[in-house]
Amino acid sequence: MPPISPIKPSPVKLYDFHPTVADFRSAVLRGLSLPQKALSPQFLYDKRGSELFDAICQLPEYYLTRTEMQILQDNAGEIAAALGNRALVELGSGSSQKIRILLEAAPQVTTYVGVDISRQHLQEACAALMDDFVGLDAIAVCADYTQPLPIAAIPELKNRPTIGFFPGSSIGNLEPAEVIAFLKTVAVLGDLIVGVDLKKSPIILEPAYDDTQGISAAFALNLLVRINRELGADFDLEQFEYQARYNQALGRIEMAIASRCDQTVHLGNAEISFQAGETMRTEHSYKYTVDEFQLLAMEAGFQPVQVWMDRHQLFSLHHLKQI
Repeated sequence: MPPISPIKPSPVKLYDFHPTVADFRSAVLRGLSLPQKALSPQFLYDKRGSELFDAICQLPEYYLTRTEMQILQDNAGEIAAALGNRALVELGSGSSQKIRILLEAAPQVTTYVGVDISRQHLQEACAALMDDFVGLDAIAVCADYTQPLPIAAIPELKNRPTIGFFPGSSIGNLEPAEVIAFLKTVAVLGDLIVGVDLKKSPIILEPAYDDTQGISAAFALNLLVRINRELGADFDLEQFEYQARYNQALGRIEMAIASRCDQTVHLGNAEISFQAGETMRTEHSYKYTVDEFQLLAMEAGFQPVQVWMDRHQLFSLHHLKQI
């Protein structure tokens, strides 16, 4: 039998601020006790959830990822110039596909910090970046990026100028007032480059969040699988269904899990009653015009510097500078 090769240690430095199981339990119970039951979208991203979201990003209906990547490719030189030689901090890094476009265009960036809630997914993505970009120091920070960022706990960023990169449409998960509060919180990073999805027809929006293959539904329902596995609940997935609708008056996609019948779910000693048709909100995804988002940014103390969009004006990237 050949000798067993030692496991190669990961070159990625990990700072782990992942919520504990007790935090998860408290948040779920709190959300399910609300008059409108709600589950935080951050909990969608366990290992399986992250894999399902990566699959969503490849769907023909899901225009967001490919459109944003095209914007990055078309404007890579300008965006790279905006980065300067600062440490680049990506919020909600996921599989780190988009950051590769910027790192290729900005070889002067030698420190990358990925912030994400899915620990394993994050470590694997950072390790792949270090393999592919010689001289890059990739640091993994497992944390909820909607909370105050633990920048002071990362020695590599001490006295280093930074710039934040928040791609995708995750800022749309926040209520408009929460966007202002969030931008004030991440102002610690200095300038920001933020992805913002734009208002458009429901004919385009709704299929992007409720695809014909059912991957979006599997992504949402995986949260119930996770709650069963980690918290000992007894959600019967056959008795719940996924919904996604565009609320044109509020300018947002509303995603929820609905009960198919009257039922009671147990989570530890807690009993959670559902009526037929009652929903648990999993996400809102707000869509903005450029002017609407820039007004929020200015309220948070940022000056819009530049906007990059695709030719169909489906999606936008905003460079924001602190006033």
